[in-house]
Amino acid sequence: MSSHKPKLILVHEPEKACFDRLVADGHAPQRAAEISSYLAQSTDLAPEFDALAAACDRRGLAFAAVELDHAASALTEADPSTTLVWTLTDGIAYFRGGAAPALARLNGLRTIGADDSLFALCQDKFRSGAVLGALGLPVPQAGLARDGTWLVAPPASAAGWFVKPNRLGAKIGIWPDSRITDLGHALELSRRVFAAYRDDVVVQPYVGGRNVRASFLGLTPQVGVEALGIVFVESGVDFQTMADSLALYGDTGEAAKAAGHYAEPELAPVAASQPVADARIRAIAKRLMDGLGLRDVFSVDLRVEADDTVHLIEFEVCPGLPCFDFRAYCRQQWGLSLADAMAETAANRLFRQSNSRKSV
Repeated sequence: MSSHKPKLILVHEPEKACFDRLVADGHAPQRAAEISSYLAQSTDLAPEFDALAAACDRRGLAFAAVELDHAASALTEADPSTTLVWTLTDGIAYFRGGAAPALARLNGLRTIGADDSLFALCQDKFRSGAVLGALGLPVPQAGLARDGTWLVAPPASAAGWFVKPNRLGAKIGIWPDSRITDLGHALELSRRVFAAYRDDVVVQPYVGGRNVRASFLGLTPQVGVEALGIVFVESGVDFQTMADSLALYGDTGEAAKAAGHYAEPELAPVAASQPVADARIRAIAKRLMDGLGLRDVFSVDLRVEADDTVHLIEFEVCPGLPCFDFRAYCRQQWGLSLADAMAETAANRLFRQSNSRKSV
């Protein structure tokens, strides 16, 4: 085994790097700013890099925050026997974070999180939904439209439909009229999304219920679905729009806060009022872990109806770690700050690996 101090490398894509690349590719600056806002967790976590380094040091680890544009060289130089790579943001289209786990694998480095194939899958909602449906999970069937043309017609729905961009997250391209009762309006929204972001839209039957977030951090490799934090996310609205998201998470000023619903959502444990739904969500998460390969760190978005019917909406392999909900999860589930939870997770894997190699 190498004598080098074990190291956690956190790969992150800064908002500005993404913004500059999108503008160079011909995106309007306003749209590029909206798209790159998805990477706000890179901006939000950067002030805590010193705290994360200190938390790692207390556990005998070195820490390095590496911008994505420098990841290829940094990971090539890393020691496979002592290095663990944690990718902060996913992405295969507008964002490029999905390259980091692939680069880690190319260089024989261990990673926190799912393998690189899931980094690609999770940011294509239509393909992801097809896979989730094939696994027998309760995901709404989706249609797909591009710039006013149906590629796949959506199923009939007495409750109407919900329209959202296929490859964009953080509520980008979701407007107050994204819940519709007329499929003609879905095509109009697809034109709006394509003109603004060059993206397709998925059109799913609208499902009722309350919004739920299930968060997971495997502090040790052995923990399973019992470590999920499953909470209702009460924002005061049926669904959040892009303006709401920018007002809540973005450094957008008073104008954006006035345009959006600026209120930090309240979190309430699902098990306290709907234990049957909580159990069903844990079963869904186990299926995702066993059948799809989710591990280490992820989140799942769902809708839960009053009769405990659960609808799986989507999953994230790179949840928003510095967001209020994941911080609350780390405190409530593990009794740790975000920095300490991340460092402890890394240490439990790096030193477990070192000990297992010593015993061989």
